[in-house]
This record gives sequence, structure tokens and C-alpha cells, in this order.
Amino acid sequence: MESSAPSLPPLHQTYAAAVPELSIPWRAEQPPQPEIVWLNEELAAELGMDPEQLRGAEGMALLTGQIEGTTAQVYAGHQFGSPNPQLGDGRAVLLGDLIDTRGRRRDLHLKGAGRTPYARGGDGKAPLGPMLREAVIGEWLHATGTPTTRALAVLTTGEQIAPRQGVTPEPGALLVRVAASHLRVGTFEYAAWHHDPAVTRALCEHTLARHHPSAEGPLGLLESVARSQAELVAQWMLLGFVHGVMNTDNMALSGEGIDYGPCAVLDAHRRDAVFSSIDRGGRYAYGNQPGIALWNLSRFAETLLPLLDAETPDAAVEQATAVLERFEGWYAEAHARGLARALGITGTPEEVLALGQELFTLLEEQAVDHTGFFRALGEGGAEALFTEPAAYRDWARRREALRTASAEELLRVNPLYIPRNVHLDAALRAAHLGDPAPAREMLEAVRDPFTRRPGLAHLEGPGDGGEHFLTFCGT
Repeated sequence: MESSAPSLPPLHQTYAAAVPELSIPWRAEQPPQPEIVWLNEELAAELGMDPEQLRGAEGMALLTGQIEGTTAQVYAGHQFGSPNPQLGDGRAVLLGDLIDTRGRRRDLHLKGAGRTPYARGGDGKAPLGPMLREAVIGEWLHATGTPTTRALAVLTTGEQIAPRQGVTPEPGALLVRVAASHLRVGTFEYAAWHHDPAVTRALCEHTLARHHPSAEGPLGLLESVARSQAELVAQWMLLGFVHGVMNTDNMALSGEGIDYGPCAVLDAHRRDAVFSSIDRGGRYAYGNQPGIALWNLSRFAETLLPLLDAETPDAAVEQATAVLERFEGWYAEAHARGLARALGITGTPEEVLALGQELFTLLEEQAVDHTGFFRALGEGGAEALFTEPAAYRDWARRREALRTASAEELLRVNPLYIPRNVHLDAALRAAHLGDPAPAREMLEAVRDPFTRRPGLAHLEGPGDGGEHFLTFCGT
């Protein structure tokens, strides 16, 4: 299958061709009056697209899904620990995939496109605020070097849709997302739960070819995915990022972060920080993220067991378990490496992790701002963040003995501009009321998060009231 918008790079449906059982042809609804709120011109260039073409008739047809060959994907997942046998693109379509200017195959995916056969209720529409939130979070993570999906564009549809929170209608919106792919742990769960092993095998081969070409077979795929998740979650933890809903359908096999709904960034360092309105038990709290990643990978491993050894299930379990038991070590290595960069030190992983654990205990005991502390190491004044600085001085002396980086080097590693809860919410509320300028300002700030710029001082700190802030899943 192939579809294209004139004068734009051709789109393909390689996933549907490789595993036809896991998607269906589906067309996005025609929005009544689409208008671009924000266009990611840098990303458009990466994809080989002219931003002016995207603003024209052909581009708007692509950005609103009014092209041939689009599909909706089906998947399953464990949501808050409980299996759900069918999820999928309930209000989204896969526009297709293309080869970008660096030779990478990437998906274009449209959210808010109306109901599909996989919808679980509702009208399939999306409100503007959550679409802008996903754009902001994706651009910030990308700018910090964290693997992530990104937004190519956010558009309003020209309609008011039923409220997700509150009582007033909300502006309808579309998000055009770019991802290495939309293959998820939940994709394998659906294949394993609903189809014979031949479908899972085809899915395994497709995933290997697309994302992990140096790995061999299902066991190699499990190891490669586990390694990439260890790296990803280690970066989240260092940034103080709380994904908020780490269900298995939100774990991408490419190693990118995906689906930024009720996500947030720490102000004061707290292991038990939860900002999601739907995570009442704290399953996906900040400090739980590495353990949840391993839990999700265990569910992934279960789907691969028939491919590992169909005749001897115990042998298959042993093989998979041997890989999963290495996850904590891979995570520790990634965390130590990133922490050494953030602190500007050189030492053995054991030295770095011990110093880091003591630091995080101090930050939590004295309610010190997580990202603000790391930034202050380069700017000076870190000690002033502590209400009882004596313990910090002891820690700082041990850090100094390992320090190798200059203050300037630290400023290139630890971001100044963060999509803080209070500031991001204010920007999204303004967009809801018809003023997208604050959201655009935040997008510009977080896309270059290390460099202080005039006029953005109000985005440098946490603001008031972010500690007990709640975010809602609208994506």
C-alpha cells in the first residue's frame, strides 16, 4: 500500500504490509475548519518537507489525514496492572511511514481524527490542551537528548467538542506525531492473545528489521528492547520526568518515550511524586518507574515464550528470565553514566551511584527542587537551596574530590527551562481561551533549554502550587 500528498515525500504502509492482521484501512474524519496552531519547521525539514507546502492545500490534506491509504492499528495492554484484551487507535490513524533526510524510517500518526472501530466510547476527538502538552513535552525531551516521539504540527479543527474535564466545551484539535514507529509491548500482547504464533513471529521479524537490526531472534529482541528501556528510564529519572501512565501499551519497542498524557516534571525531589489524576494508588510514581519498566518488559517476554521454545516452556522461561535479570544492571550503568555527566564528576559506577543516592536523600529531606539543584551546580548557589546546609557541605566536599567538569560544561548538560506544571498549565489554559502565544513561547523555551534568554525569566523556576498539581489524560 502506498499513499502520497503531491509535492511531499511519499508515504508507505510497511507495517500493514508486514503484519496485516494488526491494522485495518481507516480514514480520518474531515475537520470542518482546520488551522495550524504550531508547525515544527525543524522537524519538517528533517522529514524532507517544505513548511510552506505543509501550510498549503496539499500539506493541509496530509496534516488532517485526508489522503489515501491510512490505517488504524490494534493493540492490547496491561493498564494499571490489569490486562485489557483490545485497545488500539481509537481516535487516531497512521498516516504512513517515510524515509527522512538521514535515512531513518519514521511514522506519521494523527491523533484526534475521530472514532475508529477500536474506540472505547466518545467521539474520537481531542482537545487542544493535551495536544499542545504532548508537543511541549516531546520537544523538551528531544532537546535534552532523550529518545522521544515528537509533534510535527498541532491544529485546531474549527469545532467545539465535549469537555474531558470541567463543564464547558473545548476547542477540538489534531496532533500530527512523528515516531520511530508505533510498535508497543501491547502490540505483541494483542498478537499473542488473539493470533497464532505465526503472527507474533512476523511481528518479531518486522520489529527486529525496523529497530534492532543487529539483534538476532526473539531473545535478541528482548535484550535489545530491555537495554533501550533501561537507557530511556535512566534519562527520565535524571530529568525528574514522571511519565504518569506507564501501561504496557505506552512502552514503545523503539526505545522512544510515547503518549504524554498525565505526565509532569518534579519540582521538589520526591520518590513518591504522582501528578496523574488517574493514578490513585501511586503505581506510576516517579521512584517506581525503573521497576515498572521491568514489569512491562516481563509482559513483553511472556509474548515471546512460544517463539523461544515452543516444545519446552520451562526452557523458554529460563532464557527470558536470564535476560530480564540483567535489566537492573543495565539501568544502573545508564543511571551512573548520566548522573556523572549531570554532576560533572568521574568515578566508578559504584562511587557515582553512592554519591547520587546520598544527594537524592538530601534533596528529598529538605524539599529541594530537583532540576533547579542540578542547574545551580553550574550557575553557583546550590548550597543556598538547602534549609540545613551542613549536610550538603559534607556531600559537596566528596563531590569535589571527583569533579572533572567546569561550570560551563554543567550548564550544557543541565537544563534551565523545564515544562513546569504551573507554567505549562497556564499556557494550555490560555490556548483553551483562544490565546496560543504562551504555549508557543514555552515551546520556544524548551526547544533550547540550556541557554538563558531575555524575556523568559518567568519560566525559569517552579512557580507556586506545582507540588500537588494534577494532570489529566487527554491524549
